[in-house]
Amino acid sequence: MKSISALTDFYYKELYPKLQELESQRKRVRFRVLLISAFILLFGIILLGTLAKENRIGFEFLVFIGIASVGLIGFIYKYLSADYIQSFKDQIIKPLIYEIDPSLHYLKNNHVNSYQFQASQLFSTPDRLRGNDHIKGVIDSVKIEFSDLHAQKKHKDSKGRTSWSTIFQGLFIISEFPKHFHGKTFILPDSAQKTFGSLLGNWLQSKNFTRGELIKMDDVAFEREFVVYSEDQIEARYLLSTSLMQKILELRHKSAHPLSIAFVGSHIYIAIEYGKDLFEPTFFSSLLDYKIAMEYIKTLNMTIGIVNELKLNQKLWSKK
Repeated sequence: MKSISALTDFYYKELYPKLQELESQRKRVRFRVLLISAFILLFGIILLGTLAKENRIGFEFLVFIGIASVGLIGFIYKYLSADYIQSFKDQIIKPLIYEIDPSLHYLKNNHVNSYQFQASQLFSTPDRLRGNDHIKGVIDSVKIEFSDLHAQKKHKDSKGRTSWSTIFQGLFIISEFPKHFHGKTFILPDSAQKTFGSLLGNWLQSKNFTRGELIKMDDVAFEREFVVYSEDQIEARYLLSTSLMQKILELRHKSAHPLSIAFVGSHIYIAIEYGKDLFEPTFFSSLLDYKIAMEYIKTLNMTIGIVNELKLNQKLWSKK
């Protein structure tokens, strides 16, 4: 694995000229989007003013005009920025991935499939699953794949109107694990204890019957961040060694976002909730910004390095 320093050098020595070209493209696209958006908003204001004078405007029509304007602006942004986004992924993200490990396969328009997402049992079954930036390969003899995912649930109100809620949006990672589990073990963000305190939080955690038995771990720092459920308490305690708990904590702090993990079958599933597409280029900020460059580098390096971070390549357990 390349170090952050080596990847940063590559980014600026090899990719910076392409970034400068993309930055010019970003500015052109931004100008067009803002100009057309201004015309749409101006037209909407004129239309509303005319209808208001004729007393032909109601609250529902106001809402309709607002939603239509936002939808039209969104469509225009998506249309005008499509080439810019694709160019960024081809010229920046793809070379960066291959610099980390040339054996990896990158498909910008693919994603982890629905079957794999549901196999983790971390989230409820989605009605719609979208994603991109699928990366797959073998790191230190361990198979790994990941992509951006956006899983959503469909809702209908009493009037038949459809709305969508997000189940998960972020980075979804699948890796082989050097053991076949007899039971399922889940490591979830400890939101109940943080929200309601230790006493009520522990009681609420114990009522999560769908996950198996609540397992209390001896590591105070780990317990502060996570709650553990398992169908096999002995296996869960054997699996979550002091070393592995420390590695999971380090991964949580590196990502700085909610982290969920499932050990199912012979795989480890990791879901990091970023709430956005990670490898999309910035639109309103400069591509030449150092902080933005480091975000791409650190995220890719952290994700591809999970095999080493969690020591998944060490055959500590036999598969049986």
